[in-house]
Amino acid sequence: MDLYEKNGNVLYILNVLKKYSDENHMLSATEIQRRIKEIYNVAIDTRTIRRNINLLKYKLDYDISTRDDNGKGYYLNRDPETDFEPGEVRAIIDSFSYANYIVPSIAKNIINKCKNIQTIYENDKIKDYQIYANDSKTENVEVIKNIEDISDSIYNHKKIKFEYWKYAITNKLEKKMVSTPTVSPFAIVYNKQEFYLIGIKDGQTEFYNYRIDRIKNIQTLDEEITIKKKKSEIQDFAESSIEMFGGKKEEVEAVCHIWLLDTVLETFGRNVTIEKISGDEKHFKLLVDTNPLGFKMWAMRNIDLVEVKRPLSLRNEMIEVIKNAMKKYEM
Repeated sequence: MDLYEKNGNVLYILNVLKKYSDENHMLSATEIQRRIKEIYNVAIDTRTIRRNINLLKYKLDYDISTRDDNGKGYYLNRDPETDFEPGEVRAIIDSFSYANYIVPSIAKNIINKCKNIQTIYENDKIKDYQIYANDSKTENVEVIKNIEDISDSIYNHKKIKFEYWKYAITNKLEKKMVSTPTVSPFAIVYNKQEFYLIGIKDGQTEFYNYRIDRIKNIQTLDEEITIKKKKSEIQDFAESSIEMFGGKKEEVEAVCHIWLLDTVLETFGRNVTIEKISGDEKHFKLLVDTNPLGFKMWAMRNIDLVEVKRPLSLRNEMIEVIKNAMKKYEM
């Protein structure tokens, strides 16, 4: 055995314990020896294995259960502070599998990385893993890099410039660059399976949301961000931007069907006022400070379950939308 292989003994043993051992699959020194031979084509005697396991356990503080502890063999315990539980790994895999903001090839690479931190026994449980989703993932491979670049710009207080793309119908359905704004970035938020940049465009004073999967070719500029915003202002904007529509907040009053109670709390959070309506067990009154355009879009999706009471301007907008829709369906 050359010096390189000899120095690698402790790593061979550690990797085998990580991948092939757990409380239900303890390994003897002989089984560890066999695995190392199969995987690395290196022969290590069992005394060396025991000595290196003691090094890992007592000098490097790895939580390894030994025959002295359990009477059966060796296995590596998960560190609750650094190692993911199987359910946590599965949640991460599901999140990336179904997320619209990431292209399938990158999602697949991230999922493989998640699998590589698990034992073969945990991976065996998801060997037939199947994604059940429609074909709605982005085609923009820059999303992960966009998140990194925007985060760096926020940290360094630098403006960014980028291309903003949306779908357009020409002779066919295709993506088209619609603007190249210079923006002071303040935060990244996640809403309904999409990442958004909260920023202020040069020449403007109000926050605006940009879908990060629609951003391409980010340039970090040397210009410092000069606009000052408190964290509370950013949080207030993010929490009040339903459907990620920006704009000035107003108090909205609506009557909602009781079926929407959970949906209301999930959409607007708990910073709302909900009141019973006397003599009506099927409906409740909702009061919420929010962006009217975003509320309008939400209410239209639940048109048979929501009645906007005020502001009157929003109620009138809803009436006009309903009237115009009715005309399209009249015989």
